[in-house]
Amino acid sequence: MNKRLLAMFALLATFWGTSFVAIEVGLHAFPPLLFAALRYDVAGLIILGYAALTTDRWLPRAKDEFLLVAITGVTIIGAYHGLLYLGAQHVPGAIAAVIISLSPVLTAVFASTLLPDQSLHPLGIAGLLAGLVGVVVIANPDPSNLLSASMLGIVLIFLGTASFALGSVLTRPIRSDLPLPTLQGWAMLLGSGLLHVVSVARGESFAAIEWTLPAVTSLTYLTLISGVVAFLLYFELLDILGPIEINLIGYLEPVVASTMSFLLLGHVINAPTLAGFVAIFVGFALIKYETLQAALHTASARARRTTHRF
Repeated sequence: MNKRLLAMFALLATFWGTSFVAIEVGLHAFPPLLFAALRYDVAGLIILGYAALTTDRWLPRAKDEFLLVAITGVTIIGAYHGLLYLGAQHVPGAIAAVIISLSPVLTAVFASTLLPDQSLHPLGIAGLLAGLVGVVVIANPDPSNLLSASMLGIVLIFLGTASFALGSVLTRPIRSDLPLPTLQGWAMLLGSGLLHVVSVARGESFAAIEWTLPAVTSLTYLTLISGVVAFLLYFELLDILGPIEINLIGYLEPVVASTMSFLLLGHVINAPTLAGFVAIFVGFALIKYETLQAALHTASARARRTTHRF
């Protein structure tokens, strides 16, 4: 990567990593599902406005495009964020970020199950096991207290991560010319609408919101910075780097989240969480061994060509 791409990559990791701390802060003042819904109400409208100004169309047209929006809105926006925010009530943001770093591992597993041209090789199976071991290590289950609040939070965040991974796989076979901002804008609005419905069903209300300065700051940051600005960065990086390299962002987010969680909230990552993160990363490396090897070879060849120019 050149310096500009490295800076963009670092910014994206920072914006998304700090979002876990912002969620943790905001949950003291907002009902969880209403919090997530409000975030994507505003972000969705802004992204859709951006799509209207910068792309050739801001409305889906074909059946496959509506299907793409539906899958993304339900699994990647609605279910993922709903489960994440519910789980984050019981788990510190830094631990939530570590659990979510399992997403690329689960994506590979779903792909091998649902897509005909994908399969897990022996190293991939070992990688899956390493990732699952990582989550178990983080959970540190106590047989006498398996129904504790922290265990419930970890399970909910794991299910949210699985929903995100499943959505990523289900959208792969769908071929569409729908611009990414248009897709994301409508998916955000669909996801926020579903979150509002479930929020009302749970008895959440606007009256329960405490409009404190930290609460407003958290919602604003999540909407404008971690939402709008970060997604626009993501669109550009995805177009330049492709899905494999952009997935590595998931392994920088926990580093940012744990650092900011310590600086702002005084939370320290414990040894089991650190060990679990290492196990999850090893799992990803095993599953993507061939892809990473090819990417490293390409990067090395590109570096040699650049050196020869000078």
